[in-house]
Parts: sequence; C-alpha cells; structure tokens
Amino acid sequence: MRILIVDDHPIVASGCRALLAGNQDIAILEASDAESGEGAFVTERPDICILDINLPGVSGFELARRILARDATARIIMFSMNDDPIFAARAIETGAKGYVSKSGDPGDLVEAIRKVGEGGVFLPSAIAQSIAFAGPGFAENRLAKLTQREIEILRLLGAGKSLSEIAWLVHSSYKTIANTSSIMRQKLGLRSSSELVRFAIESRLV
Repeated sequence: MRILIVDDHPIVASGCRALLAGNQDIAILEASDAESGEGAFVTERPDICILDINLPGVSGFELARRILARDATARIIMFSMNDDPIFAARAIETGAKGYVSKSGDPGDLVEAIRKVGEGGVFLPSAIAQSIAFAGPGFAENRLAKLTQREIEILRLLGAGKSLSEIAWLVHSSYKTIANTSSIMRQKLGLRSSSELVRFAIESRLV
C-alpha cells in the first residue's frame, strides 16, 4: 500500500512514519504543501492520501477537492489539530473517507488507514458521537453556516491573503471571491473584512 502524507511539519510526517514502521507492506510518500501534494498524487498514484487541513497556501480541503476532481475514487483521510465536529462534517462533504484528529489516539490513524484501505470509512468515536448527538447546537455553530469553499476563503483571509491572492490560490475570479466574502459577512452577521479575519483567527482556522 502506497500512502501519501501531505503535511508541512516534518515532525508530524516523521511520527507517521514511525507509527507505520512495523507494516512492511506500506510505502510512505511525502509532500509539504498542496501544490507538491497534488503533483505527487498525479505522478505516484498513492492508494491513500493523508492530508493535513492547515497547509501553507491552500488547505487540505482544497487539495482534497483537486485530487477528487482528478480521480473521484481517491481515498482521502483528513488529518487536523482541530477536533471541532464541523471540520469532520465538512471533510466528509468534500469526499474524504476518514477524519483523524492529531490530538487524539495515535491508533486512530492506523485504524483509519486500515478501514479506508479496505474500502470503508473512519471517524474517531468521540467525533462521530459529537456529530450524531450535536442537536441544535451543531446548527448554531457559526462555522456550520459556511460551505467548505467559504471556510477555505475565510481561512485564507485569516492568514492575511488579499482577495486577489485568494482568487489566484483557489483558481477563481476576483469577483467570485469578493462576492463570497460579502455572502460570508451576511451569514455570520459581520460588518467588515477585518471582522471576518478576526473570526477566522478566533475559530482556529489559522
């Protein structure tokens, strides 16, 4: 099994290698950002992709979208420091087959690889229960009002990117990004771009 790990923190990639070292039938491939990750997917055709959400430049969500646009059968596991169930829900909506929190049990990643490799899906039980029993609180979460694409743009705003830079990064037009920014302000009840930036930071998107 060939596994592509896309993460910009060498210690995380090293930890993944160590975690999987006992499996002789697994080969690890690595990339550190969305662009090199997409290139590695095209050239190496891994069996499973493990994508960090908070990559430099565009996020793992955007990378997942690009990979799935190339191959709808790609098996993707999202890997994140954020254990907010909203992110797991958006990962599933994007087309990921698994979601693992970096702050969770290391065995979760091994289990996710096993299940996704067999054609199944994986969510840690705590996150799955949070989604299943969230009730009205889930819908009241302000991030839940945003689509995955809107969260991507919000994240890039929080990282200090201009609207024109964001348009270039996500392969869209300036007008589309400006309109999306306006729609997000309306959804979130915010009045300015600076308030969007502050909300992105408070929501731990950056």
